[in-house]
Amino acid sequence: MSQTVPPRFLFRFAYTAPYVAELSQKKLPIELPPECRLPSLAELDGQTDFAELRCGWNEAGVAISVTVQGKQQALKCDPLSPKTSDGMQLWIDTRCTQNVHRATRFCHHFCVLPTGRGAKKQEPSITQLPLANAKEDVSRDATGKAAITLAAQLTGDGYQLCAWFPAEVLQGFDPESHPKLGFYAVVRDAELGEQFLTIGREFPIDFDPSMWQTLELIR
Repeated sequence: MSQTVPPRFLFRFAYTAPYVAELSQKKLPIELPPECRLPSLAELDGQTDFAELRCGWNEAGVAISVTVQGKQQALKCDPLSPKTSDGMQLWIDTRCTQNVHRATRFCHHFCVLPTGRGAKKQEPSITQLPLANAKEDVSRDATGKAAITLAAQLTGDGYQLCAWFPAEVLQGFDPESHPKLGFYAVVRDAELGEQFLTIGREFPIDFDPSMWQTLELIR
């Protein structure tokens, strides 16, 4: 029997991101420590994940990594078409305003790709995208004014990718006063499909903060 409402839509999930003191833009691991792993919810929908997400933070910013396994085909990454490329999309709301349906100035949308930049198109890239139907002007692009650091490594059956977001890139980032972030992630792969943090594209995850989940910055 088909499900009218996906099981994951019935709950609001709170993930935790541990404090990692040594994180910085000058020393970025491709894979964050095991304690930074975000739990999988694939079993709720009878699915199997192909990607593992991890997240850590300190006062200087937030790091998010993804490990993708099970690929047999080459990556398809085009920084000019980031939403349809292989990689991860991230939504971050530094105020965790999950009772509104339109993005505020504290909301951010990034596309992070493991390849596609550089002379040989083998370096990772990041693009910040505007959020549709925003309450305020959130069309700024912070990727050029601050040092978002990327690290990527291709493996035999996939890749590892990590992004470091300095505090100045995330407008309103204040872990002391606001230790909870609105957070959502999608890992896309032309071969393996799309892996969603919770619900899929039948819901307005692209621009509606009420569809995002909670990421608690813990010590």
